[in-house]
Amino acid sequence: MTVPPFTKHYATPERAAGAVRHYRWINEHAKPLRQPTLYTVGPDSLAFERIEGRSVRPEDLPRMAELLGHAHGVAWASDLQSASLGIPHRFQDGTTFDDYLGVREVALRRRHEQGYLPNKAALHAMLGLLEATAQGPWAFYKDCNPRNFIITNTQDIVAVDTDDLSLAPMGYDLAKLIATLHLTYGPLTDQAVNAALLAYNAAARRHDARLGTTDRGQLDSFLGLHAVLTAPYVGRNGYRYSLPLRFRHRGAS
Repeated sequence: MTVPPFTKHYATPERAAGAVRHYRWINEHAKPLRQPTLYTVGPDSLAFERIEGRSVRPEDLPRMAELLGHAHGVAWASDLQSASLGIPHRFQDGTTFDDYLGVREVALRRRHEQGYLPNKAALHAMLGLLEATAQGPWAFYKDCNPRNFIITNTQDIVAVDTDDLSLAPMGYDLAKLIATLHLTYGPLTDQAVNAALLAYNAAARRHDARLGTTDRGQLDSFLGLHAVLTAPYVGRNGYRYSLPLRFRHRGAS
């Protein structure tokens, strides 16, 4: 029996075209991430190979961390060595994907307006944290939450929903995966988080000795940012637990 493709629709042709560029960028520059085959590109829709399986669970974290480390290491070696976190990254066709600082500054200010940051002092603390984390080497951010990966019956890991990419420091997307596993399944142990960080760093370091240097202080700073940025989604989309909001932090080294 032939499995029908999965068709994803987009609000505008521009959004669909951007999703295609990001899909192709990952295929070229982050080869460790397997994606579904893209069958058909329509004006405002894309038809993908349908992948059957389950989303990521806490017990998958070590393997996921290793995969992300390899993907980020390959992308840095292939295309991101010359990137700057404050400047959108340019594709070969002249288009770009978002920088690290700009979009997150806007998002943090929006969280303040929405009431997730209690006062301007908290907003300024989070903006300072964002600035402190804007250090290389650079990776890409694809929103690593448990639903954006499928683990098949043969234990292959397939990355889905790569519509939006941005620049980010090494370790930032690993922190997003840790944060969203917490939001979905409850707090992870320090042992599990430290083991994931070790696996991520070891995998990244295999691609260049300058990589794989993210420490726990930096990871905790990323988690602090994700706690604020994901706050509106608690209670939705399977996020049943909240992350503690911290407005004081250790500076990233």
